[in-house]
Formats: sequence, structure tokens, C-alpha cells
Amino acid sequence: MGNVSLLLVGNPNAGKSTLFNALTGGHAKVGNWHGVTVGVLERDAAIGGRKYTVCDLPGIYALDSMSMEEKITRDYLVAHGDAVLLFVAECAELKRALPLFFSVAKGRKCVLVLTKRKRFVREGGSLDEGALSARLGVPVIDSEGRGLKEWLSSALKEAGEPVRAEIWDIYTPVKEGLTRADKALLNGFVCVPLFLVLLLAVFFVTFAPGLPGDLFKTKIEYFFSDFLGGYAEKIPSAAVRSLVRDGILGGLGSVLCFLPQIALLYFFLILFEESGLLSRLAYLTDGLFSRVGLNGRAVFSLLMGFGCTAAAVLTTRGLDDKKMQRRAILCLPYIPCSAKLPVFLTLASSFFENPFPAVVGLYVAGVLLSLCVARLMRGKRPLFLMELAPLQVPRPFFVLKGLLFQIKQFIIKTATVILAFLMLSWLLSSFDFSFRFCEADGSMLAAICGGLKWLFAPAGMGDWRIAYAALSGLVAKENVAGAIEMFFGHFPFGAASAAAFSVFILTCSPCVSAVAATAREVGWKRALLYALVQTVSALLFCYLTYFLMRGGIVYALLLAIPVAALLLARSAFERIHRTRGRHPQKIHR
Repeated sequence: MGNVSLLLVGNPNAGKSTLFNALTGGHAKVGNWHGVTVGVLERDAAIGGRKYTVCDLPGIYALDSMSMEEKITRDYLVAHGDAVLLFVAECAELKRALPLFFSVAKGRKCVLVLTKRKRFVREGGSLDEGALSARLGVPVIDSEGRGLKEWLSSALKEAGEPVRAEIWDIYTPVKEGLTRADKALLNGFVCVPLFLVLLLAVFFVTFAPGLPGDLFKTKIEYFFSDFLGGYAEKIPSAAVRSLVRDGILGGLGSVLCFLPQIALLYFFLILFEESGLLSRLAYLTDGLFSRVGLNGRAVFSLLMGFGCTAAAVLTTRGLDDKKMQRRAILCLPYIPCSAKLPVFLTLASSFFENPFPAVVGLYVAGVLLSLCVARLMRGKRPLFLMELAPLQVPRPFFVLKGLLFQIKQFIIKTATVILAFLMLSWLLSSFDFSFRFCEADGSMLAAICGGLKWLFAPAGMGDWRIAYAALSGLVAKENVAGAIEMFFGHFPFGAASAAAFSVFILTCSPCVSAVAATAREVGWKRALLYALVQTVSALLFCYLTYFLMRGGIVYALLLAIPVAALLLARSAFERIHRTRGRHPQKIHR
């Protein structure tokens, strides 16, 4: 007999994913904002000695809602009519949640799970679960109570279809209205400048010399290059010494040294999510995003893009329709993800003692470019519906758990995919086709990739190794920093080439995992077309940047002057009107 399915259903941000993790031991992303879950998550769980398949569904407001994530939930409910329903409702929002509860619970076995009770009571609310269960005719449990699984096991034996009843004599809601903090943060003159100042502070702490991000990065660099590198130099075999020093320590160390800065970015991003600040920023920026064919909910996807493009692509399911989702997906590759950070810092550190301004400039350029792309693809003005998440002090355990998960993912990726790529690259670049140890220019990789040197020759980088490093970023962007370190030790070309190469990395196609995530949302043909267009346009941006950095900006300005004069003259001419015909009248303005 197969496992019984338990469907977690409720309003957005009600606490379904937190309950899913508590029941299954999973690591579903949770957060204090609308639309964290954008697809169905399934995982087996043992509850009361019996196995169940727990399914976390995207949040919905009504069964007739039309957003993409809500359609997923509605279709899943229809396809699993015999599953037991765990309806998840926040205590403070019970009055709004009950109509949906009665709607989705019709003809089903149900259990009502209440969440966030401690905060509800702290803010002055009260609720009698026993009396509520008696009124509704279904078990009611508190997700924050002890022995959750045992309590749920007993409740599942009594699950049934609820009956409509008045409950307001046993339920005291919290006081409604905005707090002073909410009123301040819903003021654009307060929230937006505050967010920008906080964002600048994040970049400063992460990248500025002498501050935590840079200090820890330097320590890890020393550990790999000087401490472990010193032992590697003592290896007698030239081939083994090269493998350990260049292939493993050089390449791997050049990626892992950026772990502190990546961890800091994730740490602050989690704080922004958990505090509720992001949902207020989404509300205030809806007017800006509506001008480029998106709405305020796109803030979550774009900010997720600073962490991982593939994960951000999945969050676009929370947008209202397919057209808006496609516009958001086209924007995301230009948002610098955490994997691009090692490349930017590697390039900037080669020419600047303080890489902070250069890296911040690339991040700003990426955001502006993403908005320009959305503007070019703009459609009709979209609707905007979103629930404001409550303001709260970020929970230390939740922040630490989320941060450790992201650090673990980065280390696993570095120790598997990136290490395997670097070792393969070292092997192919250190031996010829007769498997004789040789210099890189006489290697198998040089013979295979020699024709690629023309790709970046117009940007002053006519070397097959830099082309190979760039294309390796299509597998994982961290590979680019590792390949540069392995082949060159540092970026060997001039500052103009470094700027051009940075622009290429900023604007080219994302990694294969992000392309695969895009394909799941819009189809493989469209995803591959996006990747091809982005990579070709990135090469053109690269050439243009090099041209401007090498003095081409002077020629561009000289060309702009007559063009501007021509446009002004045309504008003045178009303001002169006269009627057409055999007897034209007097010219007038």
C-alpha cells in the first residue's frame, strides 16, 4: 500500500515550508515574504510509526486565483482528491484564512494547523484550540507546541470535513493598524534611502580593504598559497608538483578564498528577507517596476539573483503571468550572482589596490542593464497584489541555519564540480597527445582550443587560455577565476582588457544550472535562444568596452556632437507646420 499524501495548503507566508521542514527534516527555503514556495515540494516523513508523503504547495488566496503559483496548487488539489489536507493558517490571520479553508476542505479529510501562535499571543490575541476544534468538527493543532508529530498522528485519525460555524466568541484578534515602524518604512522617502544605505554598507563591509570580508579572504589565500603551497614545492616529481600546486591548490584556493565575502552577502540577504524589509521595498518600488513591464514582486527575484541565478529563476513563478515571468528571466542573467564575485575580484585586484569601487560599479551596472532589458521587453502595465510580511527581529537560529546551508552548498560545489573541472583542465593543459608532460602551449588543450583565441583578440586578449577560461564559466562561473589562477597566476593583460573581460562575465549567459532552470520555466528552445543571444551580445559589449577604454570614448563624443546637432535641427524643423495643397498658407509655429 502506498504512502498517504499530506497536502500543506494555506495563504502565502503562513508557515507551510517551516512546517514541512519540521515534519520531514528537509531544507525547503523559508522566508518572511510572499511567494517563497513556487513549486510542489515532496518528501517522505514517519509520523506515528506510519510513512506519509508530505507535499508543500505554493500559497493561495482563493481557488479561482489566476497567478502561476496559485494555478499549480489548484491543479495539484484536483489531481490528489484523496489526500489528507493539512490547512496551515497563521493565528493572527485566521479570520481571512477560514473562507479558503472551507473552500478547499469540501469533501476532504482535513486537519487545521495553526502557526505563529507565540507572536499572536504576545501581540494581545487569544484563541482556544479545543473550543475551535469542537466548533469546526476537525482536529486543530499548534505547530509551535511540543511533540508536533505525536499530536499530528492523533489528529490524522480524527481528520474529517469541517463544518461552518461562528468562532469569534472564542477568538480575540490582535489590534489592527500600522505600527510607527511600518508607517515609516512604507514612506518612500524613508525606506528607499534606508535600503540603499544598508546595501552600500553591505558592499563596504564585504569588499573594502581591512574589513571582515577582505581580512578573511587574505587569510584563506595565505593558507592555500603560502602554507600549503610551501609543502607542494617540496614534491620531487614535476608533474605531481604541478598538479598539486597549480591544478588543486592554485585553482581551488582561488575560489575558496572568496567564501567569506560570499557568506557575508548571503548573511545580509537573509537578514533583509527575514526582517520584512524586502516586502516593503517591493511595495514602494512597484511604480518603478511597472514602468519596465514588471511589478513590485519582481524585487524578490532580482535580489535572489545576487545569490544564485538558478534559484532566482524558480522564484519568478510567483509573478502574475508568463509574459512577465519571461521578462524577469531575461533580466536575471545581468544581476551579478555570487559565482561571478570571485571573477570580478580576481580581475579588479590585478590592477587596483582597493577593488571596492570597481566591484560596486559592476554590480550597479548589472542592475541598470537588467532594468534596461525589461524596458525593451515591456508589455502592458501589470497588476500588483502582495501581502506585507510582518516586521520582526531576524531569528538568530533561522539566520544561522540558512547561512550554514548556503556555505555548505558552495563548499560542496567547489569540492566537486569545480575541482573536477580544474583537474581535467590541468590534465589537458599539461600533457600532449603522447601523454608527455609539457608546457600549456604544446598541450592537448592548446591544440583543441587554439582556434578560440580570436574570440577575445579584439579586446586585447588574443590567447586561447583566456577564451577557454571564459567559456568554462558556462559550466560554473567560479571556474573562470580558477582557470585564470591556474594558467596565469594573475590576469596578464592590461586594465582595459580586464574591464572588457569583466563586462563579458557580467553580461554573458548564466551557468548550465541556470539555463536548465530557465528551460523548466519557458522551454528548452527559448532557454537556449536566450543563452545564445546573451553570449553573443556579451562579446559585443566586451569589444565596445575595450574600444572605449582605449581612447574610443573621444571618437564616440566627436561622433555624438554632429548626431546631436542633426537631431536638434530635425526637431526644430518638425515644429514648423503648414497645410498642403495648391495654395499653401503662411508658415506658422
